[in-house]
Amino acid sequence: MPPLSAVGISGLQAGEDVNCLLESGSDRIGALDFQRSANEYVPRVAQTATLEDLLNAAEKVEKGVPLTPDLDQALFHGTSIGGARPKAMIQDGDRKMIAKFSSSTDTYNVVKAEYIAMCLAEKAGLNVPPVRLEHVAGKDVLLVERFDRVKRKDGWTRKAMVSALTLFGLDEMMARYAGYEDLAEIIRHRFTSPKATLHELFGRLVFNILCGNTDDHARNHAGFWGGEHLTLTPAYDVCPQSRLGNEARQAMLIVGDKRASNLATCLEAAPHFRLSEKAAGDTIARQIDTIREQWDDICEQAALSEVERNLFSRRIFLNPSIFEGLPSTSPLLNARPTK
Repeated sequence: MPPLSAVGISGLQAGEDVNCLLESGSDRIGALDFQRSANEYVPRVAQTATLEDLLNAAEKVEKGVPLTPDLDQALFHGTSIGGARPKAMIQDGDRKMIAKFSSSTDTYNVVKAEYIAMCLAEKAGLNVPPVRLEHVAGKDVLLVERFDRVKRKDGWTRKAMVSALTLFGLDEMMARYAGYEDLAEIIRHRFTSPKATLHELFGRLVFNILCGNTDDHARNHAGFWGGEHLTLTPAYDVCPQSRLGNEARQAMLIVGDKRASNLATCLEAAPHFRLSEKAAGDTIARQIDTIREQWDDICEQAALSEVERNLFSRRIFLNPSIFEGLPSTSPLLNARPTK
């Protein structure tokens, strides 16, 4: 391995972490790549593979089964995405996509749940990337269009991204202190169109609670870096979670030390998003109406069985517990599901 100065890394010892970066895929999320030479760019690209090949490779990795060299190379760039679930990167014509696979440990159809959530979020007016649901080798695969790549005549260009965790200056051990309130403060000072961005972020917070996505940690929020200002990226990893009891907590703090997954906490946080209580309540009501109006059509698109619909409805999406804590005079209580 060459000296660390040759790869642009100072103050580090050659070791496992550096080797991991140098062996990672070149088409990783965002604009960064890691090279051994400061003067010569040698992209590390994966061999082309079918979705079925990638699905088989992901299953083998999950089971700890060694991959053949071809499958190992095909899945190579997928390992740079991060996250706990099996996934890979693919190219589909003029689009780059992230393929998300089911896991053997899933207790419900996580892939379809995310597809439904992303479709509902788009219908609710939130900024989300296009998604597509495929059925490959008897299993569901979610394809999410990448928004950090743009196709030009002379090839692909990269868009620089910064996660909220980086903006907070926190590491993984301190991520539990990250909060929407602090992110809103950063948006006010460092993002383009701060008022509209704050309203979009509030909408995402509300939708996360309505759809049961409690995995809204600081790495699941990001901004495009344009050299002078930040712009909020489309929402991603909106993954509804099945809850065992009535109470749930968001991964990020919402206001103060509160992170309860309920609408009352959202309303309390509204001023930090430059919203009045009425405007915040109107946002919540519109999203609830959208979910109810679009539910059957989107479930049909996902080929969701009756059993799965019953599991998703009220247990994951629009769980009755999200209405707890609202004052008895709140008009939002009229939207509470009835038994």
